[in-house]
Amino acid sequence: MKLAIVGVGKLGLALLEGVTAQRVIAPSDIGLLDVNTARVQEIAARTGARVIKRADLAHAGRVLVSLQPRVFPEVTEWLAQENTGYISTMAGVSTATLVRRLGTKRVVRVMPNLAATIGRSQTAITGPREAQDAGDLAFAMTLFGAVGDVYDLPEHLFNAFTGMSASGPAYAAVVAEALADGGVRMGLPRPLANELAAKLLVAAGELLQQRAHPGMLKDEVASPGGTTIAGLEALEESGVRGGLMKAVIAATRRSIELGRDQE
Repeated sequence: MKLAIVGVGKLGLALLEGVTAQRVIAPSDIGLLDVNTARVQEIAARTGARVIKRADLAHAGRVLVSLQPRVFPEVTEWLAQENTGYISTMAGVSTATLVRRLGTKRVVRVMPNLAATIGRSQTAITGPREAQDAGDLAFAMTLFGAVGDVYDLPEHLFNAFTGMSASGPAYAAVVAEALADGGVRMGLPRPLANELAAKLLVAAGELLQQRAHPGMLKDEVASPGGTTIAGLEALEESGVRGGLMKAVIAATRRSIELGRDQE
């Protein structure tokens, strides 16, 4: 068994589907372990992966831990195996905590986002020298490269990455919802307003990638004395820019708190 996935939620399932679709790992080489046995059996039957038990982790080359941070202390007794590499997606849980609880320095910390479910994730990754020497870091980069872009970051930036990128889809959803509400307020039908808002964010993201700075796109759209600059003035008066910055700061601080809970 090349990989065991412990916790087959949205992220675990996205990774499973991504690596098998890209033929990174054969489905038969992947084991699935989850408390929701009915769901994991259905996923295994559909994907070709196999359902495993806790004892089977001893036969896994590497283990992906895709659990909520709060349950990590409860599972380390049976999760820790000898001669095994670990990849953790748990928000706020540092490599030092992983090493201490799992009893090995072959640990890789990753932080993807929900866009992994459509192959467009932004994933931060880091690990100690031991994980690099054992090939665990390269293995993890290959895994998450199957579901999006991978960024090799120093660990001190992980909480900020979490606060911005991992939480970011929720911020974008709030922006889309607010735009749609504005459209409805001014007479657009709700289904049309929702569709326009979603497609607008997708198109704006693609345009932004073609420019060196977000302000360039803003300036291109905002003509002198026009509609856009009037709307931008309203955004500034409402503190939208500051609100989004505060959201990233608050989420970053929460990621730090989650890590302290594990120490």
